[in-house]
Amino acid sequence: MAVVCPECDSPITIDSDEVEAGETIQCAECGLDLEVVSVDPLEVAPVDEAGYDDEDEPPTMEDEEE
Repeated sequence: MAVVCPECDSPITIDSDEVEAGETIQCAECGLDLEVVSVDPLEVAPVDEAGYDDEDEPPTMEDEEE
């Protein structure tokens, strides 16, 4: 099965029988790290530099002091 890289729009062929949700793959064209979010249907999401791409970040110590 193929998905499209969100960075460079190149097709990425992935054998959904050989990957599991949570695995990280890399786009061969641009090198972007992608997390397999779901295998059925096959879905990937970019991984940010600090880890997985999460919208909700835990509060920091600075936030708690205010």
